[in-house]
Amino acid sequence: MSKDMLGIAIRKLVTLPNNVLGIVCDLLEKLSDPEWVMALKKFLRKENPWPEHQWREENGVLYFSVTSDGATGEEWISRLEGKGFRVKDSAKSILRSSNFQPTSGKTTEVVVLKGMLFGDNELYSNNIRAKAKSGEFTGRNLSDPNAELACLIREKFSDEEIEAMGLWAIVAMHEPIQDSGGRPVLLSAGRGVGGRWLGAYWGGPGSG
Repeated sequence: MSKDMLGIAIRKLVTLPNNVLGIVCDLLEKLSDPEWVMALKKFLRKENPWPEHQWREENGVLYFSVTSDGATGEEWISRLEGKGFRVKDSAKSILRSSNFQPTSGKTTEVVVLKGMLFGDNELYSNNIRAKAKSGEFTGRNLSDPNAELACLIREKFSDEEIEAMGLWAIVAMHEPIQDSGGRPVLLSAGRGVGGRWLGAYWGGPGSG
């Protein structure tokens, strides 16, 4: 920002009433997030910065679709980090694994089973996977997705949208892939302290 622009901004700020100044200060804090910068640009173009939900929910089950584009694991790391997302080291090791096999042009109809559907002693991956395949909550026999699904979900939804879903994270129930430490893990898209994450959860027997 040039000195002239800074001077203009300060002169405008000092003329604002306190209630508006508080809103401006709040906005300035949020603009450290690239997602808010993009939303503000849309607002200034008189576009809807927060479009209608890209998912639907029925009885604790979320539905939406994503389409793959052939991005490799390394490409996903660069792509997500370039958009301000954070990729955990454990997730990077999965994306760099030879077992991460991307597809191109494949549309996946995604079904997310919310934790509220399960009892406290039922939230482990083997049980979740079994109930998904049995069609207990959806009437459909669901299949394991490709591991790239977590990347597609992370790119598709903001943290605010994941929060609006009532979730902290969406774990892709793909076939577990061993990380650099030899542990079977599942990729996840999550919100939390320190940024918008592509992470990894333990995916072995009895995992929650």
